[in-house]
Amino acid sequence: MSNDSASIISASQPATLGDRLRNIAQELRQETDTQIKATSRILGAAAQIAQNHDQLISEVVEMVEEDLSRREQSENLTTYKVSDLKQEFKTLKAAKDHFDIKANSWDSLATKLNETSGIPSSSETWIPNTNNSQVLERLDAIELEIKSLQESMEQVLGLLQEMTKQS
Repeated sequence: MSNDSASIISASQPATLGDRLRNIAQELRQETDTQIKATSRILGAAAQIAQNHDQLISEVVEMVEEDLSRREQSENLTTYKVSDLKQEFKTLKAAKDHFDIKANSWDSLATKLNETSGIPSSSETWIPNTNNSQVLERLDAIELEIKSLQESMEQVLGLLQEMTKQS
């Protein structure tokens, strides 16, 4: 019972300056701990965002490299020249029969052969020959990653708002 009476006496006595300072110090420690935890979460989220961003960049670079590779392959296809055709075939008729193409001259035959082989006439008009569904699938995956990044950013913003409210 002496403990109860001591707590009643201490509760009824006004807090000393030392007690108030200890309470303030304790509150500051708690706020500091909270801010450290929040900062840790923010840094973790920022690191994850950076990794996701790097991954997205890598995927885009990979797509561009694949397109460039396809372009190089298409440019490396056989180009038909009039001189080569004349050397390979004795007559225009033999060449036309071999390729099953109607042409009035060696020049028109070479032009038609180059057109059917898919060789681009200029690099400005070149369009990568890719499967649309593959491109759409990759773009959908990238879009999902971007949405994930947005969610992470919203979490980071929420944590920052909590920190500013506490300050």
